[in-house]
Amino acid sequence: MSAPARAPAAAAPVDVSIVVPVYNERPTIAALFAECRAALDPLGLAWEVVFVDDGSSDGSFEVVTALQAGDPRCRGLRLRTNLGKAAALAVGFRAARGERLVTMDGDLQDDPAEVPRLLAALDAGADLVCGWKVDRQDSLSRVAASRVFNAVSRLASGVELHDMNCGLKAFRREVTTEVPLYGELHRFIPMLAAGQGFRVTEQPVSHRPRAFGRSRYGWSRALRGMMDMITVICLTRYNRRPAHFFSLPGAALVMIGGVLCGYIALLRVMYGNIQSRHPLLIFAVLLVVVGVQLFTTGLVGEMLVDAGRRVDDDYHRARKIG
Repeated sequence: MSAPARAPAAAAPVDVSIVVPVYNERPTIAALFAECRAALDPLGLAWEVVFVDDGSSDGSFEVVTALQAGDPRCRGLRLRTNLGKAAALAVGFRAARGERLVTMDGDLQDDPAEVPRLLAALDAGADLVCGWKVDRQDSLSRVAASRVFNAVSRLASGVELHDMNCGLKAFRREVTTEVPLYGELHRFIPMLAAGQGFRVTEQPVSHRPRAFGRSRYGWSRALRGMMDMITVICLTRYNRRPAHFFSLPGAALVMIGGVLCGYIALLRVMYGNIQSRHPLLIFAVLLVVVGVQLFTTGLVGEMLVDAGRRVDDDYHRARKIG
């Protein structure tokens, strides 16, 4: 990542930071900043907008640089190459100075006028407020892909949100520092936060048609999101008990394979041969082998978790002694 366009004149306290990842959004950046200013100035809060240019090639960062020259509350960061939304958000979170952070997309589909209501929900006790695009202004295929993705997410995680991947979210600072964010896990920030005990709520927000460019989301992204969900489930449910994820299915496979092997052995004893059950024998042995591998993987995982816990305990004891 390159240096910011220009460092802020003074590190004054900031109440709200709006983090906006942008990728080839040159036509919308100036209008978005103007709308953020119109929404936040009446609140009487100290605020900033942090644009993170994710390797744009259309001159988006030059627009951010010009805005920053005219208003220091606009800050620009630039990634050398396109690393994806999760990386851009992670960089923006580290650079933001506010105790409360808001994320939104840079395509003007998210309405900055919704920010005060999201902040009010944080003030009411939430740690993370996820926007819910009730009347979504997207193509039918994208809406369908989103609904399938959100339905599977609710079923898998138990987090009852209508729009898990809405770009318009509000956070307390602690959430952004404690929730891991890499790869494409930005889709699952609410699930990860809920898994760490943060209070996650949702707020209906307005959604506007895309005025410039084209959407880069659809069924392919939704399918990749489904695969990422396995990672999230492991991080939220099984990070402290890997044996439940690996050893229990492994034990089940060993039991099924053992029963089938017993059946084959019975045929051999009764008839002197296995009655052309060779494919079943191969399948049974395969189940036993895979089951043993899964079972031992779970045990190794438990040993690693225990070793990590012991290292943490030793570290805290050493700090007390010191």
